[in-house]
Amino acid sequence: MSAVFKTDETFRDDFKYSNSPAAIRRFPLPFSEDKYMYSVNIEPHVPGPIGSVTEFQFDVDEHYIGECRDHDLVLKEDPRRYQALPHMMSAQWDVLELLMDNLSKDYPAQFSLTKQGNRWIWHNQLLGIRDEFTFGDPSTLPREPLDYIARQAQGDLVVMDQRDGDFYLEAGMVTTQADWSLDFDLGMTFKEWHGPVPLAHELHIFDRALKFLLDLRINAPVRRLNWTMTINPRLDTSPEFYPRWGPDRATVTAENVADKAHLRVELQGLWRLPRSNAMLFSVRGYLISLRELATIPKWARRTHRTLRDLHPALADYKGLTRFRDHAVNWLAPLDDGSPTTPGGAPE
Repeated sequence: MSAVFKTDETFRDDFKYSNSPAAIRRFPLPFSEDKYMYSVNIEPHVPGPIGSVTEFQFDVDEHYIGECRDHDLVLKEDPRRYQALPHMMSAQWDVLELLMDNLSKDYPAQFSLTKQGNRWIWHNQLLGIRDEFTFGDPSTLPREPLDYIARQAQGDLVVMDQRDGDFYLEAGMVTTQADWSLDFDLGMTFKEWHGPVPLAHELHIFDRALKFLLDLRINAPVRRLNWTMTINPRLDTSPEFYPRWGPDRATVTAENVADKAHLRVELQGLWRLPRSNAMLFSVRGYLISLRELATIPKWARRTHRTLRDLHPALADYKGLTRFRDHAVNWLAPLDDGSPTTPGGAPE
């Protein structure tokens, strides 16, 4: 991996955050065509192009250190962002093994894992962590297994238990969410958890998604992209802290929209876990300002058309209502009306 890891990024207060040119080009634009309607859009989580965000099962990029630091800041202030019901301990070990195996295999210069029977040695070079522990014995780790490994992963990790033909959200670490609450949703079924999504229920999207996921097999993970808009490069846009970030939407003007408005894209992965038969749901967020996005001409044209024609209910759900006109007007001069190629990759 050739990424240069930034050590001084912040996702709050002074918002010291930006994407390098390489990070911009690998950004996962969620619009495969010049319009958008909510859909399942699930595909196999197989290796993508070299250097892309889907090259490996879990993406580690230049923002890793800053994002892990933000995990800790959120958890110190609000420990409820990590919760796991007692019966989920087997699933916690499943997640720890999945993360450690993949990170050490795909990023050997940054992570290493040595297994001597149940005695494991884990070394995270980027965060300066080295621990020896007994797999299966939580007393040998400084925290519960999911709490321990989720702090070392970019994005959020949620674990759903399967029973009675449904999934129940019963463990997770959620510090970078787009306006939903682990504390509120813990124990909900799959469709209850996704209840606020507009239009999707009328289209029976979650009925189809649940049926698909119930049949998901071990070693056959899947992925999808989702998106919203965030003002400032803020990771933690939780309901608990709404007074901190909600008013930001009213600060957007025609003059600052290109730098304040950020497209927030979630690469969502789903894995069937081997011991517990639970489901891991990972939500890795990527942030890009409109100004950075517009350095790719195709993306400027497509995003202009998508935001301009977005269904009003989706615009409201995506947090766009107050500043959509500013965003569309800023992008409009960059759209010469020429056709765009299919898919989200740069031309």
